[in-house]
Formats: sequence, structure tokens, C-alpha cells
Amino acid sequence: MSALRRKFGDDYQVVTTSSSGSGFHQQQAPVHKKKRQRFVDKNGRCNVQHGNLGSETSRYLSDLFTTLVDLKWRWNLFIFILTYTVAWLFMASMWWVIAYMRGDLNKAHDEKYTPCVANVYNFPSAFLFFIETEATIGYGYRYITDKCPEGIILFLFQSILGSIVDAFLIGCMFIKMSQPKKRAETLMFSEHAAISMRDGKLTLMFRVGNLRNSHMVSAQIRCKLLKSRQTPEGEFLPLDQLELDVGFSTGADQLFLVSPLTICHVIDSKSPFYDLSQRSMQTEQFEIVVILEGIVETTGMTCQARTSYTEDEVLWGHRFFPVISLEEGFFKVDYSQFHATFEVPTAPYSVKEQEEMLLMSSPLIAPAVSNSKERNNSVECLDGIDDIGTKLPSKLQKMTGRDDFPKKLLRMSSTTSEKAYSMGDLPLKLQRISSVPGNSEEKLVSKTTKMLSDPMSQSMADLPPKLQRLSGGGGGRMEGNLPPKLRKMNSDRFT
Repeated sequence: MSALRRKFGDDYQVVTTSSSGSGFHQQQAPVHKKKRQRFVDKNGRCNVQHGNLGSETSRYLSDLFTTLVDLKWRWNLFIFILTYTVAWLFMASMWWVIAYMRGDLNKAHDEKYTPCVANVYNFPSAFLFFIETEATIGYGYRYITDKCPEGIILFLFQSILGSIVDAFLIGCMFIKMSQPKKRAETLMFSEHAAISMRDGKLTLMFRVGNLRNSHMVSAQIRCKLLKSRQTPEGEFLPLDQLELDVGFSTGADQLFLVSPLTICHVIDSKSPFYDLSQRSMQTEQFEIVVILEGIVETTGMTCQARTSYTEDEVLWGHRFFPVISLEEGFFKVDYSQFHATFEVPTAPYSVKEQEEMLLMSSPLIAPAVSNSKERNNSVECLDGIDDIGTKLPSKLQKMTGRDDFPKKLLRMSSTTSEKAYSMGDLPLKLQRISSVPGNSEEKLVSKTTKMLSDPMSQSMADLPPKLQRLSGGGGGRMEGNLPPKLRKMNSDRFT
């Protein structure tokens, strides 16, 4: 415990574990587990039974070979023995019938008589002849003579039928013995799954391992989430299957299964566990089915191992123990710690709740409030300027011929200044100037004033011809060519 705390810190707490002999046992605080039916057992067996097939049972006979392979061993052995026994008795009876019809049974000891099969004078002797022929033992005491054409035909039929039965039953037994199901027994899955932070993201993790030295070629892992749900149309789906991404897009689902690996599913907005929190796990009901597939290196056959985790087998805020250590010249895997976990600090909130809390605490709302206040101030200033514009002399209003010119001009300047107030709305040229280090606020204000004055000079083209002549043409500044009295009035209005 002290060594673990030095390695991982004082915030980590080890789950109580105990090992005895070569096995491993994990003990935790007593938890009231919800007992319910599993879809897939821990050993990978699917708890599904097909009933009320009706006429569909004939499909099993159409694929008789696969049906025999799928049967249990006791039924396979029973069918194997029964088939050979019935076939042997039937063929022995056929040889006895031929001998009985020809009268060989009564003349078996007559040396001048040539029977169909020599030395066959009862049913046991006919049975022994069949076994010698079928098994190609060839003792040489019983044999077929050339005086029996029906015996020759029966012998050919026996050879063909025996080859078919041998190929069918022996092939069935060989495939059943070489099935990779037993190879799956040496593929291990952790007893529990864990949820904790990894690389800054909430992650669902479980562990897989290979007990044999022979590798699993092209090993691939997939995860399915089985959960009941109701569609918006009201349809109830009792076992809806959802895909859990364990690295399909990045290739992390392709495993190099030499040592135990921790499989990770990142919980994000695309994950079915986006709303899952430590509190909701107490009421949720789901089952995670894990499927590991690969090719057995020694036989070249495809192997599949399965397991499942229910909601009470998912530990929130836990992490797996490291099991690999470096020894002299090799890496050692300690399988006694394969199922062991330890607690780590993990927030009890779901990813959705964490994102909502982060969004609420974000300071990005403040600039919008300040901008609204600035707009209100600009509107108030604009109203004040409109009041000043109404105090212009009537002579100037007559000369311009447009009473709303000062208001329009001021609105143009105020609107431009309002739009260029925040850096996000500044013109591109002004943003480049403000981003260069060393520019003081005075330079920035002077350049802003210069840029804001350009629209005013461009709007001189909209003035009446008389006022344009007073200003000395449309290209120059208006203040430079106005009479002194009008220039003074204009300066008083803008100051």
C-alpha cells in the first residue's frame, strides 16, 4: 500500500484484493446488486432460446452437418455410436439374408458346395465378415466367391455407403474437436469495467488478455450496448443494439494481443453514455457486450470470444492496476493483478453536465453586455447631436437646400465609429495596425479619426452644386473653403 501511494499519490485508494494460490479473488464492499437476466453470460454464452418454430424445424435437417456440429458432445457421441451400430447390423443382416436365400447356411460344411461367402453359416459369422470387409482387416478366413453376383453387388454398395458414413461422422467429430471455442477459453476479460479520466476525457475501460504464447492474428474487438428504449413514435425496443466506438476511426480496435491491453471508449457527445453519471447508474439498466475476434495462429481458424458487463459491473472512478513489469531480458505479466482496480478522483457528473457547467461559467457573455451598453451610449450621443443640428442658421439650411444634411452626416460618422469600436468589427486595415506591437493608443485614435473622416469627404458628392462650389469642388475639404463666419459656426457645432 505504501509503495502504491508513493507511485500514484495519496489521492488514490486501492480496492481490497486477495489472492490464494494461482487464482485471484477480488473483494469489495457489499453492494446490493440488481438480479436480472443477462443477454450474454460472462463466459460468452448467449441466453437465447428459439421456440414455436413450427415448420421451420425442417431447416435444421437441410443443414444436417452443421446441426450435428452444433450439438453437445453427449449427443454427438450418441449419434456417432448409434449410426455405426445400425449400419453394421443392417449390412450384416443383408449378408445373412443372401446366405439364407441361397441355402448356404445348410451346406456350409459341404466341401463340394461353393457358397456365396465362404465360412458364413450363421448371423455372427455374417457380422464378422462384414466387419472384416468394412475395416479392411482381412483375416482371410471368410471371403466372397465368384459364384455369387448378388454378393458382389452388395459388396460394392457396402464400400460406397461405408465411405459416406465415415466421411460424415468422422469429419463431424474432427471439426467439433478442432473448434476454436476452446481457444477462446484462454482469452481473458476483466471481471469489471471502469470509468475514469484518461487524457483529460471521461473514458470507459476494460481489460483483455491472452494466456497462450501463440498469437491471435488480426485480432479485432467490438462493443455493443444493449439497452431498452422507446422511439418517438411509441415503439418499444427491448434490446436495442448501439455501437460503442473503441477506436474504429483511429484503428485502435485492431489489437496486437501479446500482453494484456486496456480497451478504451471515450465518452463524448457521440457516445450513448453522454448522459451517464454516477447517480444515473443506480437507476439505469444496460449491458455492454464485448466481442473479440481473431485468427488462431496454429490452426488458421477464426476464433471469437465474448463477454458482457451489466451496469452493476461498471465501477465509477476506478482504474486498472498495471500488470507488466520489466525483468532481466523480458517483460513479465502478473495475471494475479489482472482484475484488480483502484480508486481515482473522478467527478460524479456526466459529460453533458460537465459541458453545461463549463458553458455557464464561461466569461464569453460579458462582451455582449458591454457592447449593448456602448450602443445605447452611441444612440444617446446621436440624439444630442440631432438637437444641435436643429440650431444651425436658416441661411445655411437654405444654401444647402437639404435640412437633414447635418443629421445624416453625423449619423454616418456615429454609425461608423460604433461599428469600428470593438476589435472584432474593426476594418481589416485597422486590425492589422492595432495588432502590431508598439502602436500607442494616440496613434490608433488618430488613424481611426482619419479613416472615419474618409466617408465624410466621400459624401461631398451628394451635396447640392451651390454648396460644392462654396467648398471649392468635390475633391477638397469643406472647412478649408468656407467663409470665416461659417467656419467658426461649424467648429463650434463640432466641438
